[in-house]
Amino acid sequence: MLNPLSLVSPPALRAALRDRLTFRAKLTAAFTALFFCAGAALLIFVTVLARQGTMEQFARITMDHTGGPTAPQPTSSTSLAPVSPPGPDRAASTPGPGPAASTEPWQKAEDARLARVEVNNRLQETAVRQMVVWSAVGLAVMAVLSGAMGWWLAGRALRPVRKVILAARRMSEENLHERLQLTGPQDELRELGDTYDTMLDRLERSFTSQRRFVANASHELRTPLAAQRTSIEVGLADPLPAHLIPVREDLLITNREAEHLIAALLLLARSDRGLDETEDTDLAELTRQAADELSSLAAERTVVTTVHTTPLSVNGDPVLLKHLASNLVRNAIQYNHPQGTVTVRIDDARRLTVTNTGPRIDPTRVDSLFEPFRRLDRDRTAVHGHGLGLSIVRSIATAHGGTVTAAPVPAGGLRIEVRLPTTR
Repeated sequence: MLNPLSLVSPPALRAALRDRLTFRAKLTAAFTALFFCAGAALLIFVTVLARQGTMEQFARITMDHTGGPTAPQPTSSTSLAPVSPPGPDRAASTPGPGPAASTEPWQKAEDARLARVEVNNRLQETAVRQMVVWSAVGLAVMAVLSGAMGWWLAGRALRPVRKVILAARRMSEENLHERLQLTGPQDELRELGDTYDTMLDRLERSFTSQRRFVANASHELRTPLAAQRTSIEVGLADPLPAHLIPVREDLLITNREAEHLIAALLLLARSDRGLDETEDTDLAELTRQAADELSSLAAERTVVTTVHTTPLSVNGDPVLLKHLASNLVRNAIQYNHPQGTVTVRIDDARRLTVTNTGPRIDPTRVDSLFEPFRRLDRDRTAVHGHGLGLSIVRSIATAHGGTVTAAPVPAGGLRIEVRLPTTR
């Protein structure tokens, strides 16, 4: 059976391991590797020098005690004798014990010297070996200690970066006022924190300006729209020629849709600002009320609405929560087909789920549903609507600390799930 790791090339494996390591782990590994390489180089340098130095020292001591590998000096009696070249006759007529007897003391001295050299070499090898072993043990222990110290130092050095990461995770439209305000020396990490705070300043100004513009524009447009509707109703009041009756109805419908759009924009701006006052509210009761109010729309489109709820207490804004449920149910009824169904459920897991029938939806395009003024396809735009319903739902859920997810139904339609915390 093949090992899965054998199918991965070494460069790919190294890249995968490098990507899985945190920066703190990488910094610790760099500290440890640097210390280990420096310690290993120092150990090799000391070992080579110690070996060379001890060899020279042992050789010098041996030469001092043995006189070196030279032949024994002649005695005084033989120093006065004439030296004649060796030859057969001279060798035969020379008195004395013979060559073997004359070289025996020199051979013993040489053997003793060689024995001492051998012992010295063994002592040297033993000393060098012990030095290498214990140095390696010390190097390993110090490498572990340096790794632990490097981990601690990396943690202290990266503490401001950790604060930036945690602040970025907490950041949302509701807490853009928070700042890091790092203290300490004016180094790169302090500069990173100051840059992050400056970025939050720009974002806060941008969001505040956007919300103020939407709210002010919506308020300013409500008055002329109301005046326009009154003018249409008065100016085109009965009796009216038959050919102008459809024109009046179209103008009134357009005016009504514009008013709905303005009301939706105001609601979106209000939910984006967050919650001013909260109270304990039963979301299940609000959901049933919203379904009852939309029953006429469901009957007009021949859509059957079914509601299954259990009590769900939420601490929040009752008006916004009512709009959340109403927008979910209205969206499910509007973007449906005749004889379709809408199922509204609040289960024991404290989830509000709305599921409807309808055309099949591409899963890759579901997220765009929550963008303002965005719809998926022609079938979903062939109805009246302003494209803000699900944007309002997500904004209200976010203001209450909740989440909204959507998933297409395999047979067609959409399933939207809202999770809200029970306490804030």
